[in-house]
Parts: sequence; structure tokens; C-alpha cells
Amino acid sequence: MSITTKAIGGGITTVTVDFPPVNALPSAAWFELGDQILAAGKDPATHVVILRAEGRGFNAGVDIKEMQATEGFDALVAANQGCAAAFSAVYDCEVPVVVAVNGFCVGGGIGLVGNADVIVASDDAVFGLPEVDRGALGAATHLARLVPQHMMRTLYYTAQNATAEQLHHFGSVHRVVPRAELDAAAVEVAEKIAAKDPKVIRAAKAAINGIDVQDVKTSYLLEQRYTYELNLAGVADEHRDAFVATGKPKSNTVSEGEGK
Repeated sequence: MSITTKAIGGGITTVTVDFPPVNALPSAAWFELGDQILAAGKDPATHVVILRAEGRGFNAGVDIKEMQATEGFDALVAANQGCAAAFSAVYDCEVPVVVAVNGFCVGGGIGLVGNADVIVASDDAVFGLPEVDRGALGAATHLARLVPQHMMRTLYYTAQNATAEQLHHFGSVHRVVPRAELDAAAVEVAEKIAAKDPKVIRAAKAAINGIDVQDVKTSYLLEQRYTYELNLAGVADEHRDAFVATGKPKSNTVSEGEGK
């Protein structure tokens, strides 16, 4: 299990996540990921960062098993703070961040991708937020940067996924390629960025962030407030326990006559 940074030449640095089996990150790994992304961007030799992952999928969010195995709320707080740090690092990285999304990108993965500058994806990639099925909230801020408003609400409430092709149609995914070509596609667009004057590109990143219509950090913190409320009420624990035990969302069967 690791997060590694590697300069691959031409001003391009890769940050690779490898936490088998599904790249669900423990809280400490979220902080580490944020630190490595920011450090890569501070390096004058880096003109662009590629964020990628090994294994079955790009990111499966937080490690729910870690959270359920910890007494009290320390793991919850650490996970939420770690996610905020990693998401912010992608946004605040001094150079553009290209994300290469393979397989599934769910939960915290949406926070990373939604804050990125360029997205390339494999043709089997799916994007979604299963948060409501886990008794939590979060990253609607970032999903709203990937799909139109009403699509975001539909995906959020239903915990359904969108495909890479759908996001390409909406214009948020730059390219969709076979998985075997994903790294090459990410490098190709990164090379085009890296070929520009790095001083201009760094200024462009700061300028684009400065004119952003949404304060992604504040809006994500607002979402986290409701996650904390659900945890204090005990609702989130019920949903996480069910998922850890069965691998499926907690059943919420409506009895006859209920809701009429």
C-alpha cells in the first residue's frame, strides 16, 4: 500500500495511489496524498501533475472498515479532515493536475476528480457518490463540477453512477480511451501543458482558481456539517455497519401504508 511520486521527464510528475484491493484510503493516506500533490506542484521542475491509480479502480473513497473499527469519532474526524486536505491539494496545486481515472471513481474519488484541471478516463470508468447509502453526505460540491445541476441531484439522491461517456458528453471529461491507453492519453495532454511557459501556466492556474464561481472549500465544509450531524444522531453508524457486514446498503423497506 503506497502513494508514490515520480518525475517521468518533460516537466511531468506522476502521483500514483496503490491501496488494494479497491483504493479505499485510510485517513492517514488522504493527508499523505494531499502532501505529495502539493509538494509536486511546488517543485520548479514540475510543470504538470498526473494523478493516477493502480488496481481495479481509481478511488473507492474512505476506508469504512477503519472507521467502524475505531471507538468514538476520531476516525470520522480524521477521514473528513483528510479528504478536505486532499481535495484542496488538487485545487491548490501550483500547476495543473491531470487525473487519469480507471474503473470506479466513487465517494472521495469524486472530490479529487471534481477539483482537477483535466480529466481523462478509461471507457469502463464510472463516477458516483454512494454517500446516502452510507448514512453520510459530501462531495456534491465536486460532483456539481462534473455534471449539470439536476443530474447531480439525481445521482446524489439515488446513489447511481454516471459513465465516462456521459461525462464526456457533458464536457467535463476530456477524453475517453480503452484502459490500456489511459496512461498514454494522460501523458499526451500533460505534454501539451508542460510545453508551455511554466511561469505562465502557474499564473494561469492561480488566475482560474481566483475567478472560480464556487468556493469549493467552504461548500464542502458545509456538506461535512451534515455528515457530522448524521453521525452524532447514530444514523451513519447503522448504515456503515450494514455495509461492512453485507457489502450492501442498509435496507429501508417501506411498510404497507407508510408514506401515504
